[in-house]
Amino acid sequence: MKKKFNIKIAAAGVAVALVSMTFTACKNYLDVPPQGQVTQGQIITDPTQAANLVTGIYNVFYIGGFDPDIDSFQFVVATDIASDDADKGSTPSDFGDADQIDKLQATSTNGVANNLWSGYYQGVGRANQAIGVLQNAQFDVATKNKLIGEARFLRGLFYFNLVRLFGGVPLLNRVPAASEANNDEFQTRATADAIYAQVISDLDFAVANLPDKGQTDVGRATKSAAQALEAKVYLYRKDYQKAYDLSQAVISGGKYSLVKNYALIWRENAVNGDGGINNSESIFEIQAGVNQDCSAGPNLYVVSQGPRAGGKFGWSDLGFGFNNPSQSLVNAYEANDTRKAGTIIFIQPTGTVLFDGFRIPGQDSVQNSTYSYKAYHSRTQERNCGGNTDHLPKQLRIIRYGEVLLIHAEAAFQLGKSGEAASDIAALRTRAGLSPTPSGGITLNTIWHEHRIEMAEEHDRFFDLVRQDAVQPGTAAAAFAADGKTWSSTRALFPIPQQQIDLSGGRLKQNPGY
Repeated sequence: MKKKFNIKIAAAGVAVALVSMTFTACKNYLDVPPQGQVTQGQIITDPTQAANLVTGIYNVFYIGGFDPDIDSFQFVVATDIASDDADKGSTPSDFGDADQIDKLQATSTNGVANNLWSGYYQGVGRANQAIGVLQNAQFDVATKNKLIGEARFLRGLFYFNLVRLFGGVPLLNRVPAASEANNDEFQTRATADAIYAQVISDLDFAVANLPDKGQTDVGRATKSAAQALEAKVYLYRKDYQKAYDLSQAVISGGKYSLVKNYALIWRENAVNGDGGINNSESIFEIQAGVNQDCSAGPNLYVVSQGPRAGGKFGWSDLGFGFNNPSQSLVNAYEANDTRKAGTIIFIQPTGTVLFDGFRIPGQDSVQNSTYSYKAYHSRTQERNCGGNTDHLPKQLRIIRYGEVLLIHAEAAFQLGKSGEAASDIAALRTRAGLSPTPSGGITLNTIWHEHRIEMAEEHDRFFDLVRQDAVQPGTAAAAFAADGKTWSSTRALFPIPQQQIDLSGGRLKQNPGY
C-alpha cells in the first residue's frame, strides 16, 4: 500500500503518542505552488515534491499567538519579557501567564511554557518526517543532502531553543512507529549535553551540505546560516575556538555586511538600497507574504507588541501593548546611540509620529510609555492583508550579521585576540554613531554590554543572561536587580509543563525549584 502525503503527516509528539500535523505550502513563502495529495513514491523520485515537503517545516513558523508557538508572541514573552530588557506591558491584569514570567515566578501550569514545548515539538516532528522520507530519495545525492540539510538545520534550531528553555528534553531524532510512541525513549528527558550533541550533529551536516547565499531560493537555509547558528551554539558551550572559527568563516565569506541605517534592518522597504527585507545583514529570515487566507505571517507577532490605546483620548490602536522596553534598557544606552531610536518607540507627552506618518496622540492616549519599534509593521507603507492583523507579514530576522560580529568578538576575546574583538565592536559602534571603542575599553563586560544594546528586543536577552551568568556568576542577579526583579538560579530554566508530565505518566521529571 502506498503511503500518501496530503501534506498531512504523522509528527512525533511528546507524551501524546502520535500527533497529526498539517503542512500548508503557502505559495507566498518560498514561491511553492499549492500541493495536492502526493505519495511517498512521488516525493522520493521528484525533487520538486521533496522540496515542497521540506517547505512544510518552514511553515511551522506561522503558528503561534495563544496556541503552540515557535517564534511569535509567546516566544517574545519567554525571551524579552522574561529578561531585564522588557516589562510585560498592556494592562496589569492582562495575560497572567506573561505576568508570572515577567516576575520570574512561572509555575508548571504556565500556558506559555506548554505552548512553546508543543510548538517546538511540532517543528521537530515535521523535520523528522521529512528526513525519514528523504533518506530514501532516488534523485541525485547533492539535492537529496541539500534538502536533508535544510531539515536538519531547522531541527537543530528547534532543539537549540528547547534546550535553552527547558534544559534536557526528550530526544526525538526519528519518527517512532505507533507501537513505540509510548516507550521510555520518547517519554523521558535526555540530558542537556545529549541535546546539544544532536544540535551540533544536525548543524555539522547542514554546514557540509547546504549551498550558500545566492545558490538557493531566498528564505531557505544556507551554509552561512548553519555556520552562524553553530557558532552561537558553541558560544553557549564555551567552546570559543569553534565559535571563533565558524563566525570567522561567515565573515571571511564576504556575503554579508552591516546595513548602514540600523533602524532599516527591520523595515520591509529599503531606502536607497539600504535595509528592507532580506537585506545585506540578514543571514536567516522567516519569509512572509499576503496570501489568500492571510496566514503567511507569524501569528500575533506584530499586533501583540503594538501600542495599545488607553486613557482619555480615543484612537485606533495598533495592538495589545505587550513587551515594553524597560527603564533598565533605556538607561543602558549611551548618549547619541542611534540604536536607541531604532529599537524603542517612545510615547511623548504631545504625541509621537512613527516612520510611516502614523501619529500616536500622546502619553494620555496609551497604556504604556515605550514599545518595540523592531516589531512594528506599517499598515500603510508595508504589505498588509486587509483587516487581518493577526498574521501581518512581518519577516523575522532570526540570524543577522551584527550578531555574528558579536559572537566573533566574544570568542576572539576569550582566545586572547583582543584586537579582532575591538575591530568587531568598532564596526557596530561606528554604525551607531559612537566612538569605535567603549569607554571601558575592550573587556568581556563591555562586549556583553554591546551585545545587549545591539540585539535588544530581538528575543535572546534572557538566554544571554543565563549564558553569561554561567561564565561570570552574579551577572544575572545584578541585571535583574537593575530592573526591579529578584533572580534565582532555579529560574535559569523554565518549568517542564505539568500537562506534558501528566501525559507521560510521570516519566518526565520536573526541573529543580518548581
